[in-house]
Amino acid sequence: MVDLNGRIRRVSDKASANEKAIKEIKDSLKPAKKREQLKIGIWPVCAYHAQMEPELKSKTILTDSTWEYVEIYLKQKSDGSVKHKNAIFYWQQARNFYQATKSLDNNSKPLTTYYCFLNASKALLEIKNIPYDFSHGVSGRSEKGHNNIKNEFVRLKTKGVLSGLCSYFEEAVVPQSEDEPHEEYSLKDVFYNLAYIHRSYNVTYPNQTELFIPILNPKIVKDKTKNKAWMQFELEPEHSNKATLTRLESLKYELEVIAENDENYTIRHKRRFKWDVARNNPDTDNLNRLNHYLKARRKELQYIYSANELWYIKRKDLTADSIINRNPLVLSYAAMHRLSELARYQPNVLKSHLEKDASWLLNEFIEKSIVQFIDQVSSEITGNKFRITGFRS
Repeated sequence: MVDLNGRIRRVSDKASANEKAIKEIKDSLKPAKKREQLKIGIWPVCAYHAQMEPELKSKTILTDSTWEYVEIYLKQKSDGSVKHKNAIFYWQQARNFYQATKSLDNNSKPLTTYYCFLNASKALLEIKNIPYDFSHGVSGRSEKGHNNIKNEFVRLKTKGVLSGLCSYFEEAVVPQSEDEPHEEYSLKDVFYNLAYIHRSYNVTYPNQTELFIPILNPKIVKDKTKNKAWMQFELEPEHSNKATLTRLESLKYELEVIAENDENYTIRHKRRFKWDVARNNPDTDNLNRLNHYLKARRKELQYIYSANELWYIKRKDLTADSIINRNPLVLSYAAMHRLSELARYQPNVLKSHLEKDASWLLNEFIEKSIVQFIDQVSSEITGNKFRITGFRS
């Protein structure tokens, strides 16, 4: 007796398989497409240096120094209040310490560099009306043993300028316990979490997993038929592979299927937000959704101040204790404070650190952090994006 139902099922399964195969062939023959970049008026929306309040309608500011630009900005914004006067004063003080730093060697630079960081942070907190205690908000200690940066620790306090900086970035300081009202990290771990010294860190500690993935052209794109928008970027050819895609999954990024994805992978974020806008003129609700989305995605990214756009995404698939989920300004401030303590009270210990295995890493941090720190504070104060001059934008 013929099993008619079984034959029907087999024919149906074969038909489904053929349909799937035909669809895959058709998809492979579709020409690669590019998503339309979202715009506010004439201004394309991308990743911004400022994390909290980026200026969406602004050209990149080309300058080798942001000091003059920010001071003019602060004076133009001043309403004569004490806070605005304080912001201008602290910014000028930060610049004085920056200038003093230039003539010092790396055994002494942490002192003036830290006070540059301190006053620049105060200028930011004043102009943004963030309350803070006038203490430093950070301290340090050394673990017994050999002079090694893994034995140097920073302690983030619940009060002080650094705590105010954490509040600005919406990052609460969580005490370890009632007896230890602070968060504590080693200098080694702090350096691991800073993209602008990641290359020197990886050379110093070649056996530790790389934490940052370089990305290209991060921007917001849209699907106007569905009124949705999302973050998109590209990967460099050497990172355009399955391993990198796996690392990005925990951040909810995936391959953009309509792109070419031959030499450079195009990556999109799975989370979308509603963007129902006519003629690139968003209302308040759409702008609020965009700003909320930008802030969330910006927390995942770090950049290096340079003549080019150097962006990195911080991996989230690693579970090591060395991962610190804090803004690089906070970590740079804390690390420089510890080095300034050593320069003041234990200069021979600092000298020893600068001559040991991590010497290049430490020297790179001391040299590069001040430029990176001031650029990011400048961006947070003004909302602008800055780049070094000497190239075509």
